[in-house]
Amino acid sequence: MKIAVIGTGYVGLVSGTCFSEFGHEVTCVDKDAKKIDALERGIMPIYEPGLDSMVGRNVDAGRLKFTTSLQEAMEGARAVFIAVGTPSRRGDGHADLQYVFAAVEEAAAYINDYTVVITKSTVPVGTGAEIKARLTTLLSPDLFDVASNPEFLREGAAIEDFMRPDRVVVGVDSDKAQVLLRELYRPLFLNETPVVFTNRETAEVIKYAANAFLATKISFINEMADLCELVGADVQQVARGIGLDNRIGSKFLHAGPGFGGSCFPKDTRALVSTADQYGLPLRIVRSVVEVNEERKRAMADKIIKACGGSVQGKKLALLGLTFKPNTDDMRESPSLDIIPALQKAGAVIHAHDPKGMEEAEKLLSNVTFHDDPYGTMKDADALVIVTEWNQFRALDLDRAKGLMKEAVLVDLRNIYAKAAPENHGFRYTGIGRGE
Repeated sequence: MKIAVIGTGYVGLVSGTCFSEFGHEVTCVDKDAKKIDALERGIMPIYEPGLDSMVGRNVDAGRLKFTTSLQEAMEGARAVFIAVGTPSRRGDGHADLQYVFAAVEEAAAYINDYTVVITKSTVPVGTGAEIKARLTTLLSPDLFDVASNPEFLREGAAIEDFMRPDRVVVGVDSDKAQVLLRELYRPLFLNETPVVFTNRETAEVIKYAANAFLATKISFINEMADLCELVGADVQQVARGIGLDNRIGSKFLHAGPGFGGSCFPKDTRALVSTADQYGLPLRIVRSVVEVNEERKRAMADKIIKACGGSVQGKKLALLGLTFKPNTDDMRESPSLDIIPALQKAGAVIHAHDPKGMEEAEKLLSNVTFHDDPYGTMKDADALVIVTEWNQFRALDLDRAKGLMKEAVLVDLRNIYAKAAPENHGFRYTGIGRGE
């Protein structure tokens, strides 16, 4: 099948590449000429394990192309995926849909045979209906259908999530569109992947409900971590104890500095805003948003406390800047709240991240970046682990202690058992470890 993907951001690039891996003929289009030029030269705009090799393989096979010409991308396409950004709108937190509607209306100019227009971007409920209404003013109804096909890709594991998903959700309102989407995902049917067909509104809600529920688990275990610190309990054992209940599950029960990234913060705010428009207060989701914002700010206070109550003039070595490992994504990362708060308290920040420093330099000021973890530690008064990259799980603690002025380790991801750094002479502070 010939497919056009509008937008070569995280969702568009990964989805388009994986569809080409299925054997479809995919053209990804973007207005950013520099990005398209880089992609044609095999340079990825994002870091995602395995993406560069998959792109190269499918480009070489002639199944994957990149262009700035929407007309070229649309030629012969039976399916058009809208994969542009839906950032939070200032003021009310609602998803900004201007790029979605612009892409749809521009694509309409090149639809002259039956085509399914599919939202891959995360969009509030009702967006598909609005797209259909707009297209109806531009095209004959027999030329198009509108579908919702939300993505559930984890950054750092996106290819695996696309090729071997837990489920695929498709919202359609016509049998013809369902047949086309079924053909599009036929390789997954052969693997007996659950494919859930619903109406568009249900598919749109599923995406937001899924992200809100996962975000709720994170904020919940972070509040339990605070309780554990006060009463002498260990949140990791609490998480294991409740996670073994298959009604709860163990995933997303890892206490830390709060969630970030391109999805959870934006989508929880948008869901609250959507419900407000209908006069429905989503009290649980609103609390999740508030808890997470407070969480990130509280981490700076935790670090200051571990340093004796003041970081004025102290050098702090921070490991990890991205919101999670195996990505270069800095969007809404806890480090963007923690570092300015520490600087405001007088700290001097030295930092390292395996993939995120180039982006971090654009977002943070007065930070000294280092090419390796140990470079941050020389004469440091404390070592702080912010993101749980595997490279940080087995640091040479004797070497670290020898480099540092003070042997203080603040582990915001609990990647070390408390005894290990203490046996090397560190004063250790974790999250919810009953200190």
